Amino acid sequence: MANKVLTSFILGTMLFLGGNAMAENALNAKQKYIAEAAAYAARGNQAGLKQALSKGLDNGVSVNEFKEILVQTYAYCGFPRSLNALNTLMSLEEERGNKDEQGKLPSAKPQGNSLDYGTENQTKLVGQPVTGKLYEFAPAIDEYLKAHLFGDIFARDNVDWQTRELATIAMLASREGVESQLNSHINIGKHNGLTDEQVAEILDIAGETGAKSVLFGFGTENTAYAKYFIGKSYLQPLTVEGISSANVTFEPRCRNNWHIHHKTGQTLFVVSGRGWYQEWGKPAQELKAGDVVNIPEGVKHWHGAAKDSWFTHIAVSVPNEGASAEWLEPVTDEEYDKLK
Repeated sequence: MANKVLTSFILGTMLFLGGNAMAENALNAKQKYIAEAAAYAARGNQAGLKQALSKGLDNGVSVNEFKEILVQTYAYCGFPRSLNALNTLMSLEEERGNKDEQGKLPSAKPQGNSLDYGTENQTKLVGQPVTGKLYEFAPAIDEYLKAHLFGDIFARDNVDWQTRELATIAMLASREGVESQLNSHINIGKHNGLTDEQVAEILDIAGETGAKSVLFGFGTENTAYAKYFIGKSYLQPLTVEGISSANVTFEPRCRNNWHIHHKTGQTLFVVSGRGWYQEWGKPAQELKAGDVVNIPEGVKHWHGAAKDSWFTHIAVSVPNEGASAEWLEPVTDEEYDKLK
C-alpha cells in the first residue's frame, strides 16, 4: 500500500509537468529552496546546501526560517548533520555581510507541561491521537517525541507546520531505510495542506539533490541509448581505453530494457540509491550501495532504479573481439510496479 501511495505521487510529478492546471498547485520559490536546503542538509552535502541557502535567501526565505529548518534537521538526521548545516548558514551569512532579512523570532513558549502541550500538537498535526505497540514497548521514545519534538520544536511558531512537514519530507526522502516514516509524513503533510503535486515535487527535488551528489560525477544525459531506457539516465565514462567502465545514474523509475551481453560479461558496482537487477526467469534482486552484481555472458537481464530513489552504479566490462549488446523488449509498467 505504501509503495502504491508513493508511486501515485511520482506519477503526479509527470502530470504536473504536463498540465497548466497542475501548475497552480506547484511549490512556490520559497518552498522549493527550503525543500532543497533540507534535502542537502540531510545528506550532509555542504556545497549543495550553501547554493540552496543562497538561492533561498535571494528569494524571500529569511535567516530565521532557515535556522528553524536546520535546527529541526537534528530530530530526523542527528546532531552532526544539523550542526554542520547551521555552520554552513552562519559562514554564508558572514560572506554576505549579514545583510539578509532576519525574519521573525518564535513567540514565547506556552506555559505548562511540554508533554501535554506536545501531545495536543501531535494530535492536531496528524489528525488523530498517535498510539501503537512500539510506544507501549518503549514509552520513553513516545515521551521524547511528544514532549520535545512536538512540545518544543513544533511549538516554535515562526515557521508553520506545513513548512516544517515540507522540510521533513525532503529530509526523509534523502535518507535510506526510512520509507515507513517518509510515508507517514507524506500523509501528515497532506493533512496540513500540501497537495499530491507538491509532495511529488518535494520528492523530485530530494532525488535531484542525491543525483547531484554522485561520487564520480553526474555526467550527461544518456541520449545515445535513450531508446533502450524507460525514463532518463545519465552517463559519466570513467575510462577511455582498455577495460570499459562508466558511472551510470538512473532517475526514479528509470530502467533499461531486457538485454543480453554477447562474448563478454558485465559487473555492476552499486554506488548509491536503491535499484533492481533481474535475470530472465528469476525474481528481481534489490540493490543498495555496496552491492556487486556479476552478469555472465549470454544472460538476459535488466537493471534500473527503484520507484522512490535515484540509483547509481558503475558498469565494468572487459572488451572482447565481437562483443556486443543485444537490446530486447522493455520492462513494462505492469512488471515493474510489482516490485516493492
